[in-house]
Amino acid sequence: MCLLQTWTRSAALLFVLSGAAFADVTVSQSNDPAASLGGQLSALLGAERNALGALPVKRLELMAAAVANPKRPAEAEVVPAKLAMAKPRAGKGRTVEPVQIRYDADWLARQPSAQRTADWQCLAQALYFEARGESIRGQFAVAEVILNRADSPAYPGSVCGVVNQGGQFSYTFDGKPETIREKGAYARAGKIASVMLSGAPRQLTDGATHFHTNAVRPGWAHRFPRTVAIGAHYFYRQPGAAVPAG
Repeated sequence: MCLLQTWTRSAALLFVLSGAAFADVTVSQSNDPAASLGGQLSALLGAERNALGALPVKRLELMAAAVANPKRPAEAEVVPAKLAMAKPRAGKGRTVEPVQIRYDADWLARQPSAQRTADWQCLAQALYFEARGESIRGQFAVAEVILNRADSPAYPGSVCGVVNQGGQFSYTFDGKPETIREKGAYARAGKIASVMLSGAPRQLTDGATHFHTNAVRPGWAHRFPRTVAIGAHYFYRQPGAAVPAG
């Protein structure tokens, strides 16, 4: 029976390839397959000879090659999947790599030198003039506020735009020259700015967009939710602003 099935498939294949019509060639549906097997095989062999005779030489060569080198299912074409690694977004189209940080001097000292872009310079100067007397954690917290503002539609969309917005950071409008005298403090502020601009998690201030020292009490402070106190600074979130996830 297996032999009959094999010849049947061969004849069907040749029928399709040759394009000829073999409607008059059928297989007996006798209730006794053994009795008619010889006649069936003879009919199939005759059909095969006729079909092969009708095929061009080129097609016969292709058929022979396919029989000699059959392609196993495992050899089918496989298109490798492309692996895409997602990167966290640091607001308004900036795509950055994640950074794991520690708020201590030893870790900060091992970080690479600052890249002096415009945003880096604005952030480093803001940290120096507004928070250089604070701890490393306190300076990171101030950096979070500036970057949170840059990501908010309520503020300018860049670090420099936020820092230089009128009436926001006192050193920009106090009338004093912005002279950097403490080189070590500025180098530290620069490294903090680099880390934050490289995508460090903002995990200290709970989405704060405002801060002030504990030596003053601005009129807006009682209307804003206070998120944390770090060193000499109090931090606040914009009223109605969503609490950051996590």
